[in-house]
Amino acid sequence: MYKKTLTALAVLGFLAAGSAVHAQASIFMYDDASDLNTDEKKDWDASAELGLLFTSGNTKTETFKTKLAAARDYENWRHKGIIDYYRSKQEDQSTGETYVTGDKLFLSGQSNYKFEPDSRSSVFVFGSYEEDKFSGYEYQGTVAVGYGARYRYSEALYADYEIGPGFSVNKPIVNGVVQEQETSAILRLAGNLVWDITKSSKFNALASTEIGEENTKSRAELSISANVNSSLALKFSVAANHNSYLEDSSKEKLDTETAVTLVYSF
Repeated sequence: MYKKTLTALAVLGFLAAGSAVHAQASIFMYDDASDLNTDEKKDWDASAELGLLFTSGNTKTETFKTKLAAARDYENWRHKGIIDYYRSKQEDQSTGETYVTGDKLFLSGQSNYKFEPDSRSSVFVFGSYEEDKFSGYEYQGTVAVGYGARYRYSEALYADYEIGPGFSVNKPIVNGVVQEQETSAILRLAGNLVWDITKSSKFNALASTEIGEENTKSRAELSISANVNSSLALKFSVAANHNSYLEDSSKEKLDTETAVTLVYSF
């Protein structure tokens, strides 16, 4: 676990250094107050994504993806929550039978308490829950607390970095049989980069890893979106989930997802 921790810290350090290459020496003079009126109480910012794909002919498939996200940032608090669901089905042409090829639900919530309204430093509480019928687990859950920092490299570019201990629970599935619940202490590392390329387009990159004694669970997503109008955008994303250890050796450790969705902000 010590070697895994050093490796993960080195990766986060590389990401931070890579982001800084695009900025000048004065980048660390920016802070949360640069893009936020901390005296104003704002309503929640929320968005809903939807993607559908249907094919017919030699292959019949149905793919459905939806995602709800909400965030609020004011005074000493920053909150965010995500509900992400994906499902796909395919028809066997020889038998006419339809079977599920993907079914995944991911939930997460986080609150950051800033030491001062204009401070870049904060403490966070994070929780997540995932059900993926094809991952080798009936479910996986995480709770973590720790230190977070937001660095604004320019008016259009900022990044969040987080580190802290936590606790994970999961139920492995081996040969279709659900095993006993497992628990583990973890170290959570996370980073998120947001770049407003133009007034109507945005790039986002996020990565997290939860280092446990037996399994290290990692998530990453790259996305770019372009506004169609003031409330509707088209988004392209590539996401990956990885488990370093699975009790069922027949399962793949890495799952990837590529999607094009419409995003409605309200």
